[in-house]
Amino acid sequence: MKNITFSQATLEAMAEEMERDPKVFVMGEDIARQGGIFGQFKGLPAQFPGRVLDTPISETAIVGGAVGAALAGMRPVADMHFADFFGVCMDEVFNQMAKVRYMFGGQATVPLVVRAPDGMINQAAAQHSQAVESWFMHIPGIKVVAPSNPADAKALLKSAIRDDNPVIYFENKVLYKESGPVPEGELLWPIGKAKVVREGKDCTIVSYSIGMKNALGAAQMLEKEGISCEVIDLMTISPWDKETVLNSVKKTHRLAICHEAVKQGGVGAEIAAVVAEEAMLYLDAPIRRYGAPFVPIGFAPTLEKQCRVYPEQVADGIRAMF
Repeated sequence: MKNITFSQATLEAMAEEMERDPKVFVMGEDIARQGGIFGQFKGLPAQFPGRVLDTPISETAIVGGAVGAALAGMRPVADMHFADFFGVCMDEVFNQMAKVRYMFGGQATVPLVVRAPDGMINQAAAQHSQAVESWFMHIPGIKVVAPSNPADAKALLKSAIRDDNPVIYFENKVLYKESGPVPEGELLWPIGKAKVVREGKDCTIVSYSIGMKNALGAAQMLEKEGISCEVIDLMTISPWDKETVLNSVKKTHRLAICHEAVKQGGVGAEIAAVVAEEAMLYLDAPIRRYGAPFVPIGFAPTLEKQCRVYPEQVADGIRAMF
């Protein structure tokens, strides 16, 4: 094991996959000159000359070019700078990269990863603070992942690069600087498989990405009161691991879901709906969901704070289930 940051873990994943496969290359804004806005590509241009490409400030060109490169046999990794900018290139995302394999009857694949820094950080305000992962959960043909720690960040990025289908890789901006243990050697995690990070018997808490801080924080608080929570890190948002969640709910009989994204229409809504449809008889209390209020993220620290979810909120809701 070694202790490195989330950003360093993704950098290792990129270097290892670029070394392993000469078809892997990176494209985006300021990644060759600057090393990425969060340092997640630092050093790659020197290590892999000609394979880390700065692009014009055009998300449509970045994703469209990456789709074309993937169709031509390459394995591009496109950087979005901020996940908020997906709105600029949505046609390329949901009408091209998501549908090409289907429309060509499986004769062509799109082995493309789009890296998307997301979430609230230091007064980034309404246009640079969003968590938009649920948009893509509604689009067939795209896989969506969102790791919560350095080891999983490395494992999921390597798996995403090797996948023959388009993968959107959400990486929370606050997590970049956070450190954690990462095993030496090859490290992969199957896309579509969740992880039970804490065993429990009284309530299931489901989350992903930075939301895992709230899930684990609430579980630790409640443990002191004799309430045992099972915590599941989804890791993959689409296709999400329904089996692991349902099995846990059948054991604990209660469910809470938390994420940083807006609560309305979020990932938690889909999970809650499926559990209600397929495991209603196992529930001893209503499902609880936690997410941001239905407002833009304010620039003022006081407003930004009101949009965040905290472990205490999750713990309060779970207490009310008993």
